[in-house]
Amino acid sequence: MKSSPNRIVATIFGAVYLLVGLLGFFVTSGVGFVATHGGLLLGIFEVNPLHNVAHLIIGAALLIAGLTSVIAAKTVDIVIGAAYLLLGIVGFFIANTPANVLALNTPDHFLHLASALVLLAVGLSTDRSQSRSAAVA
Repeated sequence: MKSSPNRIVATIFGAVYLLVGLLGFFVTSGVGFVATHGGLLLGIFEVNPLHNVAHLIIGAALLIAGLTSVIAAKTVDIVIGAAYLLLGIVGFFIANTPANVLALNTPDHFLHLASALVLLAVGLSTDRSQSRSAAVA
């Protein structure tokens, strides 16, 4: 098995998001599942239990894809990168509204945008020849 940028990024991001999802439950005791404000993870990122579950699902998807194949990792990097780009942008508009069911705050928006940039940059710019040859085989 050869490593690829997509597999490496998916595996690392997956492990980090799984860890973040687990750690989030330590700061959300007593916080409603979809509360618009939550506990502070690392003293800066606001999370509620739904946000933690989302991190666990995203982390698992990335980690499984990263450990599976280049095509799986590339696909998941692009899909989750696009979702994070959308969430990063929309988050600025819903932060102080009842629609903020993930308890997002400004640092979350910038972290989601940064994650989107990395995932999309890797997903869209690397492993092209490997993906084409794998698709032909």
